[in-house]
Amino acid sequence: MTGFLIFAVMFAGVLFAIARFGGWVRRKGIGGGIMGSIDEAYRPSADRLRRETVIHEQRISPRETGEGR
Repeated sequence: MTGFLIFAVMFAGVLFAIARFGGWVRRKGIGGGIMGSIDEAYRPSADRLRRETVIHEQRISPRETGEGR
């Protein structure tokens, strides 16, 4: 019983560490370079989608004027 408890705690710790690392990668935005070639191998349209995403992130949203309120 003790062996199972140790295994469960260690497994939960590894899952927690992976989840934290995934959140960090998503916040930093560094996952695209790593997964880009793998993604393109399985989805040929991935490059177009990635370029559209970059263009969308670079757009500057127009500022609202006081007249529309």
